[in-house]
Amino acid sequence: MEKLTNIGLQKEDSLQIAEKLNELLANYHLYYQNLRGFHWNIKGIHFFQLHAKFEELYTVSLTKIDAIAERILTIGQQPLHTFSDYVRVSSIKEAGNLSGDKETISVTHENLSTLLDLEREILKLAADTGDEGTVSLISEDINENEKTLWMLNAFLS
Repeated sequence: MEKLTNIGLQKEDSLQIAEKLNELLANYHLYYQNLRGFHWNIKGIHFFQLHAKFEELYTVSLTKIDAIAERILTIGQQPLHTFSDYVRVSSIKEAGNLSGDKETISVTHENLSTLLDLEREILKLAADTGDEGTVSLISEDINENEKTLWMLNAFLS
């Protein structure tokens, strides 16, 4: 039996990485949907700023979702693709009926922290197995998410 994927990675390693990437994919979907809800429902004095910011964040998230799913396919595995799978696998939970500035930013901060923790876990696993493509994808995302988290912290302080 062949031990390498079609791009030269160990199949067993790729299975482990794909499992974690699918977990990230599921979490990103819940993060994305929470942002959509915040964008639609935000109220108050910061409406215009946060309405635009939530749209920016969910637009970026949609691009990341696609990149994660395509990476899973690239390493020879199948990305999750049903909402029931996303809800089952994700540690980020649905955040319904929120419309205040502090509460929506706090949930966004919490969700983003969850994504960063998982990305750091994936980064280590990918580095340890020599999966440079996944390292590159996740490393870039960590940098962007850390900057966003810094901005959310500034808003909340």
